[in-house]
Amino acid sequence: MVVTSGGRGVMLRRYTCALSRLTPLHFCASVRAIREYGALSPARKTLIDTAAAPTRVASVPSSHPYVHAITDPHRVALLPDPPVPGAPSGQWWPPVAMTAPWLSAHAADYDLLHVHFGLESFSPEELRAGLDAARRADRPVVFTVHDLDNPQIVDQEPYRTLLDVIVPAADRLVTLTASAATEIERRWGRPSLVLPHPTLLGEAAPRESGRSRDDVVRVGIHLRDLRPNIDAENAVIAARDAVRLLTESGRHAEVEVFLNERVRDERAAERVVAAAEGRSDVRVRRTPYLDDAEVEAWLGGLDLFVLPYRHGTHSGWVELSYDLGVRVAGTDVGHIRSQHPSEFRVVDLHDPRTLADAIAWSGNARRTSPALEHDHLLARRTQRLEERRAVRDAHADLYSDAIAEVSA
Repeated sequence: MVVTSGGRGVMLRRYTCALSRLTPLHFCASVRAIREYGALSPARKTLIDTAAAPTRVASVPSSHPYVHAITDPHRVALLPDPPVPGAPSGQWWPPVAMTAPWLSAHAADYDLLHVHFGLESFSPEELRAGLDAARRADRPVVFTVHDLDNPQIVDQEPYRTLLDVIVPAADRLVTLTASAATEIERRWGRPSLVLPHPTLLGEAAPRESGRSRDDVVRVGIHLRDLRPNIDAENAVIAARDAVRLLTESGRHAEVEVFLNERVRDERAAERVVAAAEGRSDVRVRRTPYLDDAEVEAWLGGLDLFVLPYRHGTHSGWVELSYDLGVRVAGTDVGHIRSQHPSEFRVVDLHDPRTLADAIAWSGNARRTSPALEHDHLLARRTQRLEERRAVRDAHADLYSDAIAEVSA
């Protein structure tokens, strides 16, 4: 599981077309909409029929779970991430494959450049030089607009300047939600192909849910390493006050807050811990970095997961929570609420009543038996895997169309 939400390894491992919210009716419409994109392109059909080899894509990055999730290995070949001088093996940032020298020297090795993350590694001039190098080599550029605001930084102006370079210059744009596409159209006057964030879970049947059957609603918050877009202290204060309100009304809830042992601001971490003092039903745990299985097991035992973001655009946490049948409450930033709106509740961290209402909502949505819960998760897994196949087809079709357009 990465939770993707920006560059530089900003992911929690494993981890959206407005029609992709997966009620059975909407799910079918989502897959149909994705497939109809390809049905409109004769050039794509010709290339598929005659191509002897898959499309070679220089992806920025390549070794990222989201990128592998959207890639059909039979139709697309991802070039490996070039080694980063001075960085540990396996680190892709700052992305060498986005630099002008690499793109020029390796022009014969790739058919198309697809940029996802890592823009913040470059100045506007460096980014423009990389895009120019791809254009001189007659290689089309696809840019997936994951982030309209970068979760890694506080001052967004430098990042927005980079978007002002790449969004107008890219041959094709992709984004994850229809509302994000609307914002892109408004800001830059360019359309985007909307493709949902696919599941990053495998094809194995879902494990039994770890959710309790007692009357206690279990809530989780993961503050990770206190990156700039996480409103950590206010999240814990809101949780503390929301639980108190629920207790006074006769409902029971417990909140578990995870916080990495290594954080960016230790004094902020101390304030987070202090905010929970005095309530046994709000616990803050300092933990090592959790691996995929640990995250999935913890998240799968919750009734509600809380996203306390100051800014952001999309969230892989929402995707993983959806796969596991866990409802999400979060601040109204970016387009996160558009990913799975039926299972997302907007909260205001400065008004604990909104979080108390969200906790009660998630508790009321519990299924009555483990068998019903398992059947629900199994049906959702089947839908999500079908959606992923459609998303892979749509990306491969997009690549073929972009290459044919540049070659014409």
